[in-house]
Amino acid sequence: MSCFALAFGIGSQNLQGQWLEVFYPKPLLNPPDALLAAVKQSLKLAQENCALALSREQVKTLATALQSVDSEQAALLIQLAQSRKPLVATLLLQDCAPASTPEAYLKLHLLSHRLVKPHGVNLSGIFALLPNVAWTNEGAIDLAELPARRLAARLAERKLCVTSVDKFPKMTDYVVPSGVRIADTARVRLGAYLGEGTTVMHEGFVNFNAGCAGPNMIEGRISAGVFIGKGSDLGGGCSTMGTLSGGGEVLISVGENSLIGANAGIGIPLGDRNTVEAGLYLTAGSKVTLLDSDNQPLKVVKARELAGKPDLLFRRNSQTGAIECKVSQSGIELNAVLHAHN
Repeated sequence: MSCFALAFGIGSQNLQGQWLEVFYPKPLLNPPDALLAAVKQSLKLAQENCALALSREQVKTLATALQSVDSEQAALLIQLAQSRKPLVATLLLQDCAPASTPEAYLKLHLLSHRLVKPHGVNLSGIFALLPNVAWTNEGAIDLAELPARRLAARLAERKLCVTSVDKFPKMTDYVVPSGVRIADTARVRLGAYLGEGTTVMHEGFVNFNAGCAGPNMIEGRISAGVFIGKGSDLGGGCSTMGTLSGGGEVLISVGENSLIGANAGIGIPLGDRNTVEAGLYLTAGSKVTLLDSDNQPLKVVKARELAGKPDLLFRRNSQTGAIECKVSQSGIELNAVLHAHN
């Protein structure tokens, strides 16, 4: 018996009973067979991915069933049973495209809990499953219900603050990974992956299904689908944008100990120890002049031919405007790069 992920959550619904968001305190990746069997037997779950709304009685029964199998999950269920908010058990036997809002939120939690890395989970069609809601100091509110809720708050002499209107909430309302610093929490979405030792400065931004291995300093933007290796620096105002693949996800990675300068951007994956000069935007089709150790031109290639190569310095010639590339170590590595594209 195998299972991709399992989690018990507490969420918000609109007046029609539709899910707006779900919080999973302790999601599990590849839960053990004994736990899976106990959950399926107690809830009478089918052999397929599902998100089952739970009554408090079901939660209490399930907690009892799990006492001898997983005391930590059983303790969580006992806590959830005390809530008046909607409860859900989400079971993903396979990592296929999510089919409901609770399933989509579980996959975002897996990313921010560092249980999977960007591109390590199927998020196809996720936008259609995430409702656009008002994120407020009283939780998620359906936009159609916001005027009535605002009036009710005023009449009760409360202040209803809308911090954003979006499909994605900020990560820190759900997960705060260990060993990170985030100067402005509104700039990191749920579904971001932040490795140990990562610092996100005030102008940094990390989208869902994106992030870095850590330790890293993030001062620019990490777009959806981009994953940065440890020890890299994303300069202020920098933008990393990749080409769309068939699944609609951006396939861009940045190797370890790389630097993307301020107001720079990339459209290709970078290898380890790469440097992109400040202000240089490098697209896959950019013409790049390869230079030898004496700064003499050797060959012109498209940037995509250098994707993933290590120890490269990309810069723009201040006199001609041409994009140039130097290999920052030995000429042997440069010859290997050239030979690979002859």
